[in-house]
Amino acid sequence: MPRQLRAEQTRATIVVAAADLFDRYGYERTSLSDIVEHARVTKGALYFHFAAKEDLAHAIMELQARAVRQVTRAAEECGGSSLESLMRITFGLARLAVEGPVARAGMRLALSGVELRPPLRHPFTEWREIATRKLVGAVKEADLHPDIDVDAAAHSLVSFFIGTRVAVRSLDPVARLPRRMAEMWHILIRGLVPVPRRPRYLALAKQLEREAMAAV
Repeated sequence: MPRQLRAEQTRATIVVAAADLFDRYGYERTSLSDIVEHARVTKGALYFHFAAKEDLAHAIMELQARAVRQVTRAAEECGGSSLESLMRITFGLARLAVEGPVARAGMRLALSGVELRPPLRHPFTEWREIATRKLVGAVKEADLHPDIDVDAAAHSLVSFFIGTRVAVRSLDPVARLPRRMAEMWHILIRGLVPVPRRPRYLALAKQLEREAMAAV
């Protein structure tokens, strides 16, 4: 195996191992020795790629940011309305959390106050900007009440999404997250969407839940 490919695989193994431990035990309670043991690598291999635990946390947050951008692009490539795109993004992010530890660790790190180094931005800020952009589009497309406060709605939606993710961690198996996302959207749709347009989006929430459950 070429040396560069082997190094890349080792780095990826370390990142996933760190994400798994950060997700299960938290950032502060996880040591570099724990990560070395869990990844089954040498300390030299770890220090070759990461000088400190903070570097591992930053790498996980970078992967999370990249995944959010990929999910957003995929949702937009599906076409459809702005509100549909926003719903697809939230279910896509929920699916990432079910599939692997990196997204779950990214959420836990975001909540733990780990310092982010520029140009990386806090994920909640990015999520709110995405929500704001999509909600502005939804108002223009008459899928939301015209007098809605978009900034307040975006903030509330992101808070609802984060809270649902955190609550599932303590109260449900992670595989139940798509169901909780659907429940979240059923509440939001009834509060934000004009009555004539609600059936379309309530049906979409059920569809996206089925698709997410089938994929995990």
